[in-house]
Amino acid sequence: MMIPKKTLHILNGQAMYQSYKETGFLKQEWMVPFNEAMCYGGTCENLFSREFIEMRKKVHHVTAEQYMGHTLKLLQPLLKKEFSQLELWFDADMFCQINLLTLLAWLDKADYKEAIDIHLVGERFEPVSHFTIKAKGYYSIYKQVLIEKAMPEAILPAPIKKGIELYLGYLNKDSDLMQYIQMHQNVPEKQLVAALIQEFAQYGLGDTQYYEIVRKQRQPK
Repeated sequence: MMIPKKTLHILNGQAMYQSYKETGFLKQEWMVPFNEAMCYGGTCENLFSREFIEMRKKVHHVTAEQYMGHTLKLLQPLLKKEFSQLELWFDADMFCQINLLTLLAWLDKADYKEAIDIHLVGERFEPVSHFTIKAKGYYSIYKQVLIEKAMPEAILPAPIKKGIELYLGYLNKDSDLMQYIQMHQNVPEKQLVAALIQEFAQYGLGDTQYYEIVRKQRQPK
């Protein structure tokens, strides 16, 4: 008796997951969201470990139990390798591409050798392009980028490379984002955050991250 192939679809976050559920896209397919914002806050080499949980819960201002329930519990089919095929659905912005890099790094470290289908989606989560890659080499890239904050020599495909370039520069004081915040010091916080989400779609950051960034910038020196 043949065991049926089980394709696991990992989506970048709860919003995409809810959208696909409501619209019936990937209907009857096995979907889980990756509820993280790996482009913001610290991380460590040992992905999804106790150390990782301790670091990421502080970033999100939650308890370890809350973090595990919101993020890692949903990822168990991936972490336990309960699938035979993997498809990842991510936007092309920085936020999504750094999340994608993190998952590829874990797969590389876990010695996952099969081909992985990557789907890039648009503003309304509709598929816009597709490519197939293998995870080999991405753990090294993850360490260089998220821990050492260095630009690797060679990165493919192009969307991940662009995401990394944006990630390594967006919190620098001379970045377009930081200069915009500096230029609008007198704009009310809520109004400024709404403008940042509109103006800097390439970063893909949400209001939670922008509120923290703006508040840090406006703290008395």
